[in-house]
Amino acid sequence: MQNPLLTPSTRPYQWPAFDQLTAEHYLEAVQLGASEQLDELQRIIDDAQTPTFENTFLALESSGQTLRRALMTYFSVISAHGTDELRVVQSEISSIWSKQEDAIYLNQSLYSRLQALDLSGLEGEDARLADQTLKNFQLAGAGLADTDKEKLKKLNAKLAELSTQFANLVLENQNAHAVHFEDAQELAGLSSQAIDSAAQAAKQAGHASGYLLTLVSPSQQPVLESLDSSESRRKVFNASLSRGTENNPTIHVAAEMAQLRAERAALLGFANHAETVLAQATAPSTVAVAERLAELTKAATANARKEAAVLSRVAGAEINAWDWKYFSNKVLRVEYSVDSEALRDYFELDRVLIDGVFATATKLFGITFTERFDLPTYHDDVRVFEVFDADGTPLAIYTGDFLTRDTKKGGAWMTSLRDASSFLDERPIVTNTLNITPPAPGNPVLLSLDEANTLFHEFGHALHGMFSNGKYASLSGTSVPRDFVEFPSQVNEMWMLHEDVVSGYAVHHHSGETLDASLIEKIRAASLWGQGFATTEYLAASVLDWEWHTISAGTVIDDPLQFEQDALKRAGFDTAMIPPRYRTGYFQHIFANGYSAGYYSYIWSEVLDADTVQWFEENGGLMRENGNRFREELLSRGNTRDPLESYELFRGRTAWVEPLLRRRGLVNAE
Repeated sequence: MQNPLLTPSTRPYQWPAFDQLTAEHYLEAVQLGASEQLDELQRIIDDAQTPTFENTFLALESSGQTLRRALMTYFSVISAHGTDELRVVQSEISSIWSKQEDAIYLNQSLYSRLQALDLSGLEGEDARLADQTLKNFQLAGAGLADTDKEKLKKLNAKLAELSTQFANLVLENQNAHAVHFEDAQELAGLSSQAIDSAAQAAKQAGHASGYLLTLVSPSQQPVLESLDSSESRRKVFNASLSRGTENNPTIHVAAEMAQLRAERAALLGFANHAETVLAQATAPSTVAVAERLAELTKAATANARKEAAVLSRVAGAEINAWDWKYFSNKVLRVEYSVDSEALRDYFELDRVLIDGVFATATKLFGITFTERFDLPTYHDDVRVFEVFDADGTPLAIYTGDFLTRDTKKGGAWMTSLRDASSFLDERPIVTNTLNITPPAPGNPVLLSLDEANTLFHEFGHALHGMFSNGKYASLSGTSVPRDFVEFPSQVNEMWMLHEDVVSGYAVHHHSGETLDASLIEKIRAASLWGQGFATTEYLAASVLDWEWHTISAGTVIDDPLQFEQDALKRAGFDTAMIPPRYRTGYFQHIFANGYSAGYYSYIWSEVLDADTVQWFEENGGLMRENGNRFREELLSRGNTRDPLESYELFRGRTAWVEPLLRRRGLVNAE
C-alpha cells in the first residue's frame, strides 16, 4: 500500500489517513521527508540566481513538506495514543528530526545565502519571517566554528535521545505506581461512579479483584479531595511523589539533560540554558524572571501558612501533606457550601463542551461547530468537529480526545495537525487532549471543576490556532514566545463560571436541574480560598525548573534529589507540606515537552490574562464586539508581529500586574 504520508491527503483539510497509518509509515515518511528536504535545501544553495527573498527565505519556508506532515501527525499521536508499535520507532524518529534541525541551522552555505540579502525593503509579515528565520539560525549555532558545530550536533542528538527516554519512563512509572486497594471501604468518600471506574481499571490492569486508582501527572491527585481515609490518602500521595525518587531512573536522566543543556548554552555563548530560552521570549532577563518568582513566592507561601492554620482548626489537629486537599475541600463545603465531588453531577462532558465551551465561542466570535463522523481517527474516543466562521465559511477542524488511557501521557494540551497558512494554502486542524477518568459502562462522563476549567483553558489554545490568518506556517497560531503562548488559553478560563455561560451548561445529569445561581456565587466567592496552596505548588515547580536551567556549564550534579531539595529550601518552600506541582522525576513539561526554563511562563502570561479579563469586564463582557477585537488584534496574529505589540494595540497600553495580584490573593499577603 502506498504510504499515505508521502503525498498530501485528499481528505478535507488534508486530514490524515489514521485508518491506514502504521509505525512503518511514519518512520518511512520521516526518513524520505528528511532526505527530500535536504535536496531542496541544496537546490536553494546551488541556485545561481541572485539571492532574493522569494528564492531563499520563501524557498526555505516551503521546504520539507513531507517531513513536516509526517512529524506533525506522529508527534500528535504518540503523546495521545503511544502504543507499543509507535513507541518502538520514537527514538529513531526523534533522532532523525534532531539531525535534520542541525542539517538546516548549522548549514553555513545556507546561512551565508540568507545573510547576503538586503532585507531593508521588506515589510509586514515578510520582514517578520526574515527576522525570525535569521534569529533561529543564530540561536541554533549557525555562526559557530566547524569544530563547535560538531560538538553541538552531538549534544543535540544526545538530548533528543534522553528526552524520548524520559517521556517513556515517566509514562511507565505513572502506570506502574497506580494504587491498588482490595476493599471498597478504603475508597469511602469517592462517588459510586468513581469506585466503579476504579474496579474497571483494576480488571483492565490484570488484577483478580479490588480497585485501582490510576495517577495523573501532577503531584496532587484529584482523589485526595474525597478519600475519607487518611491512610488511603497517604498511600496515593506517597505513590505519586515516589515517581520522583532515587528508585526511578528519570531523575538521573533529568539531571543529565540539565547538564547537557548548560554545555550547549555555553557553546552558543550564553551563561546558562535559561538565557537561550529568554532570547526568544518576552521576559527581559533571567534576573527579571527570578525576581518575579521570588516576589510572588514570599506572598504565596505566607497565604499558604494561613490556609494551613485554617485546615488544622477544621481537622482538629495538625494535618499531614496528604490531608491538605481533603480538608481544603471540607472548608469549601463548610465555609462556602461548595462540595467539589457533588458538583461533578452538574458538569457532564458533552454539556460542558457543546453548551459551554462551544456556545461561548459562538457568542463571542460567531463560529459554529458540526460534528463529523466520516473522518477516521487514531482512537475511537477521538471526536471531530468542523468549525465554520460567522459567515458560514469553513474555518478549521477541531478534535477532542478527552479520556485517560494507559497509552496517553498525563496532563492536557493542544497540538496542531495542520497550520493556518495562506502561503501553503493550508487551513488549521487543532487538537485538544485531556485525561478525564472514563466512567464505568453506561455512565456519563462527569468533570470536576478543575477539569471543566481545563477544557475551557485548552480550547483557548485551540482558538489561537484556529483563528490564525497569517501567510506563513512558521509564524502561525501558537508559534509565539513560550511566555506568551499561555495567555489566550488563560483568558478563555474566564467564561467557565460567567453568568452568561454557566447557566447554559451546568445542568444536573440526572435531575435536569440547573446549578443554582446562589451556589455559583459561592463558587466564585470561594475562588480565593486555596490560592496560597495553588500558587505555592506552581511557583515551587517554576523555581525548580529555573534552578535546573540556570546552572553553568561544567556543573556536576551527583545527587539530583539533594539538588532538588536544596533549591526549593533556598527559595523558602516547605515541600514536606506542599510539594511542587511536579518533582524533577516526572516534570515532563521541562524534560520532554519543550517548556525547559519556561514553566514560569504561566504566571508571566497570567499578568496579561488578568489584565485582559478586566478589559472584558469593563467593556460589557460576552459580546461579539469584544470577541472580534480580541480575535483581530491578538488571536489571529500569531507571531506575525511582536506579541507584546499586539497586546498593547488590543489593550491600549502595557499590562498592569495589579489584576493578577488581586486574583491570586496576593495584594495584602505578608
